[in-house]
Amino acid sequence: MAASLVISDLDAGYGAVRVLHGVSMSVQEGEIVTLLGTNGNGKSTLMKCVMGMVRPSTGSVVAKIDGTPFNLVGLATEQIVDLGIAFVPEGRRLFPRLTVTENLLMGAFRKSARPAIGRNLAFCFEVFPRLAERRRQLAGSMSGGEQQMLALARALMSAPRLLLIDEPSVGLAPLLVSRTIDKIKELQEGYRLSVLMAEQNFTQAIRIADRGYVIVHGRIEFEGRSADELNNNELIRQFYLGA
Repeated sequence: MAASLVISDLDAGYGAVRVLHGVSMSVQEGEIVTLLGTNGNGKSTLMKCVMGMVRPSTGSVVAKIDGTPFNLVGLATEQIVDLGIAFVPEGRRLFPRLTVTENLLMGAFRKSARPAIGRNLAFCFEVFPRLAERRRQLAGSMSGGEQQMLALARALMSAPRLLLIDEPSVGLAPLLVSRTIDKIKELQEGYRLSVLMAEQNFTQAIRIADRGYVIVHGRIEFEGRSADELNNNELIRQFYLGA
């Protein structure tokens, strides 16, 4: 069973600087939901709140795993990962002096994922054949596109139910962006994942999203219940399409 996520009235920030203002949104089982916003509008902060890396001042973050709800606020990041929630951070954050295989094994520390390390490793190499070819190569010597593949695969090694992906297109050439977005869709379908993807590349994001939200200055300003609603929204046209 896939996971779901409900964020309600979330306020968060850093010290005296408030970044998120009453954010409410959800990801239902098996959905790809995109969080659209330009740099500095709070996308990464929201992701970090879900993962326990930033503690909200108010509000709740509830994940439902196999029908059981868990309030994530106050849990440590490792506890959240152990529930079956994985995070691909902006900039990928790999271990550059470790090999591809070693980076993948670093993603498999979740207790319930350890017995399936061999199967999950084989799955990652099947989904990302380039990683199989480069399994002994140091991660820091790989191209940006290859590193993004590795970051996604490392997250899959924890056998997640809910996958959070922060800015997968950053630093990639247009062709690689398209391939990466396609691969996220393929993984979501093949692994039966629920996905929350923060992205500023509107055109690519809505190709695979079931629906999405627009965040501006830390507030959800629009909820699109479908890709068509997002595509035809005036706020989207203003911020992303230059209309």
